[in-house]
Amino acid sequence: MLRDRRILITGGARGLGRAFAESALAAGARVVVADILEDVGRATAKEIGATFVPIDLADPLSIESGVAAASAALGGLDGLVNNGAITSSGGKRLEELDIEVWDRVMTVNVRGTWLATRAALAQLVASGHGRVVNVGSDTALWGAPNLLAYVASKGAVMAMTRAMARELGTQGITVNTVAPGLTLVEATEYVPADRHQLYVEGRAINRTQIPEDVCGAVNFLLSEGASFVTGQCLAVNGGFAMH
Repeated sequence: MLRDRRILITGGARGLGRAFAESALAAGARVVVADILEDVGRATAKEIGATFVPIDLADPLSIESGVAAASAALGGLDGLVNNGAITSSGGKRLEELDIEVWDRVMTVNVRGTWLATRAALAQLVASGHGRVVNVGSDTALWGAPNLLAYVASKGAVMAMTRAMARELGTQGITVNTVAPGLTLVEATEYVPADRHQLYVEGRAINRTQIPEDVCGAVNFLLSEGASFVTGQCLAVNGGFAMH
């Protein structure tokens, strides 16, 4: 499905990002894993057969250099998965959130997605079939409480996807979002058991979501099969939130 496609995945050191990288590799892609967690990222890349580049999505210069390094390693880019993100606001009501936390979540999740896409743009255009897959969240579809900064940031990413799709479509680039539900990874270990249970009980498919559940959708959106799909949000959550 992704034979010889050159894919950059941000936040690829662990969790969903690692699963996306492993799945893309299995589908024939060549992959660069980018992450702020350098030791974990290098170990992951070595274990799965990818290349690692460091990237800090809060730092514009780091984004530029990281994307450039990824492109150099692969000889160009056919796809970008904007997976890197932080939560930081979990468990707090809106009146309890610190402004600094809000700003950092927006900086990494929203601005980082924009800047990574901007940095990769020339390479995606040159490929002739550029694909951008932004990772949203179904929390923005149902309005998850006590998670406001993250929910707002993912809602912004999902809206930004539509504007990006309009702007980049004339250059042959598709831009779509996948919106996973609560997935069992390291980053969700802090989530209370009752929230996990809420998801399991509320899904049309009543079970825990694992990273592999999302990989097929990401691979499809990176593939030639999705050449006429753009500006869309694909909720991959077992039917918890439907839209």
